[in-house]
Amino acid sequence: MLAREKGYSNKYIISDVMVGVVIALVSIPISMGYALVAGLPVKYGLYGSILPILLFAFISGSPRFIFGVDAAPAALVGGMLASLGITAESEEAVSLVPVITLITGLWLLFFFLIRASRILKFISQPVVGGFITGIGVTIICMQIPKLFGGTSGRGEIIELFKHIYDEARDGVSVISLVLGISTVVIILLFKRFAPMIPMSGICVFIGALLEYIFKLSDKGVKLLPVVKKGFPEIKAPDLTLLSGRFTEIVVPSLTIAMVILAETLLATSNLARKHDERLRPRRENLAYAICNLAASFIGCCPVNGSVSRSGIADQYKVRSQIMSVTAGLVMLLIVLFGTGFISYLPVPILTGIVISALIGTFEFGLAHKLRKIDKTEFLIFYAAFFTVLIFGTIYGVFVGIILSAVTFISRASNPTTAFLGVVPDIEGFHSLSRMKNSRPIKGVIIYRFTGALFYANIDRFQQDIEDAVKDDTRIIIIDAGTLGSIDLTAAERIMSIYKKYEARNIAFYIAGHVDTINDMLRTYGAEELIKTGHVKPRIIQVLTENGITPPYEFEEDYAPAPGKASRRLAEFEWAYGSDADKIMQGLASEIAARITEDPDFDIESDDFDIKKYIRQAEDTYGGHWNIVDEEELLELLEIQLAIMVEEGKTISSKTEILTSSAIDRIDSRLLELKQNLEIKIMEKNKPSIERILRRRLEREAAMKKAHPKAYNRIVEERTKALTKLKQNNPELAKEIETIRNSL
Repeated sequence: MLAREKGYSNKYIISDVMVGVVIALVSIPISMGYALVAGLPVKYGLYGSILPILLFAFISGSPRFIFGVDAAPAALVGGMLASLGITAESEEAVSLVPVITLITGLWLLFFFLIRASRILKFISQPVVGGFITGIGVTIICMQIPKLFGGTSGRGEIIELFKHIYDEARDGVSVISLVLGISTVVIILLFKRFAPMIPMSGICVFIGALLEYIFKLSDKGVKLLPVVKKGFPEIKAPDLTLLSGRFTEIVVPSLTIAMVILAETLLATSNLARKHDERLRPRRENLAYAICNLAASFIGCCPVNGSVSRSGIADQYKVRSQIMSVTAGLVMLLIVLFGTGFISYLPVPILTGIVISALIGTFEFGLAHKLRKIDKTEFLIFYAAFFTVLIFGTIYGVFVGIILSAVTFISRASNPTTAFLGVVPDIEGFHSLSRMKNSRPIKGVIIYRFTGALFYANIDRFQQDIEDAVKDDTRIIIIDAGTLGSIDLTAAERIMSIYKKYEARNIAFYIAGHVDTINDMLRTYGAEELIKTGHVKPRIIQVLTENGITPPYEFEEDYAPAPGKASRRLAEFEWAYGSDADKIMQGLASEIAARITEDPDFDIESDDFDIKKYIRQAEDTYGGHWNIVDEEELLELLEIQLAIMVEEGKTISSKTEILTSSAIDRIDSRLLELKQNLEIKIMEKNKPSIERILRRRLEREAAMKKAHPKAYNRIVEERTKALTKLKQNNPELAKEIETIRNSL
């Protein structure tokens, strides 16, 4: 059964067939070029694009990946022949390469039997991205000389740069260079602005047409060589050639097999993740083994997953391996009947097709994202990238595995932890460092530990607790809701900690964990915690049983980080952490822009509903709001609109200046909404009013310097608001005025 994407229907068959034709045409120059790199005549590259790709189509579980003659194995085979002193394209090379392919296939079969593909799960996405990008850049550097009339290179980046320089020094065909670069530019432009047009296939026909009409070959443009028609001869590799060379062939073949397994699995899994598809690495491993064994019987070099051709197929939204079957059959027809067409194909145009496809496989976007969110993984990406470039694919595999393992161990040894407190009027326990309004309960330490607790991080666990204990500490609670497992070392240390603090009359509890943690505690000798009631299902239960109930008494000497004492975002801050202030400010700007840029905006209308603009923006951020959050948003919006008046912002629908009178109508709506919220906040959580007012004073001071006109307007509006509040709710107005005067 051919692999296909979920929800596949017959209407996609024609599209997949057309993509297969494009892949076959693109495979002609790629496979022939890499056959030469491997030391074989070009026809064996075509042969390697028939049987292996057909077998892969029926075995692989990937609906869109391409298999065939490719760069890395071809380059390694070429290097083996050179080290053995065998002339490329000689009869000896033609006889020995299939033996190398056979041994490589047997190594891959051995990997399948020992389930070596399982190592893939330990390789992180940054490693995969750096690895694939490194391979892409390497292959492009191999191909660059062919853009200006030279020959492809081999080796690593330094050798490739030297080869590019040497080829350019020997002469550059300007026509070839223009054809090659134009092909790259045209395909990339069409990929961006008209991605459904199969420009790669069209460029192949355009190249042949240009040669037919203008005789480009007479002007120094290289064409693909003439290939005789005929089906490849199927015969068993000559294993007698191993005599006297067993080690020189078997050991390097292991390296080739490792490269094929790692490179193809990583590239295939990367594509599968992109399309949310399930991949079975062991099944793919078997496909690689069978395809290479088959390739050895038609005289081909080892075959591999093609990053470049898979990129082209994905660009054209292929959905099934009908593509590979079509590509294999088209290549068969070309070998049997159409090899004359091949000799009309300009090498620089076909090279441009390959380079444009490889550019599409780059993961520099991932690196840019990692630079912002995780510097360690950003460095890992480029470590894998430069290792492939400088030392080669096989070293890239090893370094990638090592980096992934180091990252895994490092993160397991340094898990995410937090001390928790209580946010007034907000249910639950919240991080003291993330939620700026969270307060620690007096005499209580609540410590959250995330992940597995084991020998490598138990010292961190113990040290964090010891650093937090004070003279007045009565209870230590481990929030184990995110604790995945414990080992023997951790269990023994937990008992040691428990007894240590028991001797100091400090109660030690583990709470909120899944029941399997209790099984581990009993298994590893910490059953005493369970028998004495020092493990509980919930944190609140521990507090209640120790006589600690709401309203909680907070630590008197606790102060939030400087400059953050007035922060009061609750759920919004929980969702967005340290970015909450910036996002809230941006949200206010977004609402102001929506109001002034709405073509239906009409300030004079009695039906004008400012609330709808707020709801639209709030929906963007997942509805993480409470009344305190909404009050802050309204205040920021008021400030933003005042600044827009100061700057002379126009209303786009009417090209009118946003006048003070227009803003007055908006402000009256904002004032009404804000006062309703303030009444609710005063009823539910009086301390929040003080923090709201403190924050207002901070903002007003900042505005006075940066936006004096807007500041004067805001002060004027605040005075009006207080006057109106005195009329409507004199008690609330008096309390607010008293609190404000005390600040």
